[in-house]
Amino acid sequence: MRKITTSVDIEAVPERVWAALTSFDYYPDWNPFIRQASGRLQVGETLTLRMFPAKGRPMTFRPKVLVVEPQRELRWLGRLAVPGIFDGEHSFRLTPIEGGATRMVQAERFSGALVPFVRGLVDRTVNDFHRLNEALKRYVEADTRWR
Repeated sequence: MRKITTSVDIEAVPERVWAALTSFDYYPDWNPFIRQASGRLQVGETLTLRMFPAKGRPMTFRPKVLVVEPQRELRWLGRLAVPGIFDGEHSFRLTPIEGGATRMVQAERFSGALVPFVRGLVDRTVNDFHRLNEALKRYVEADTRWR
């Protein structure tokens, strides 16, 4: 198993951050990593995510939604082929911080037989998480639609 975690502080309340994070139609406007997303944000539903890593080819994933707690947590589980080969449990957690801001923690827990063999891919994903975090911060802080 391998876990990566990144975070960013955003000068906006959790409701605004959540609204931007869960408005999939706007992803092409701001998200450099997950440029296309669709599906219903309900536990048990399947999303379709088109990811564009900075180093690598675009990939489409169809993860299952595990947790939807508005203004707190969004979590899904993606799998390569069958369970246990290469699974990724991805989460966004929002925590209010002093002054009306929000700390967003983005994490992924990778598990499965292939994890030891894809270390480079997992390491590169950290950079893509940072790119997404910073883009979301700029977008929410600048765009009045989320106020």
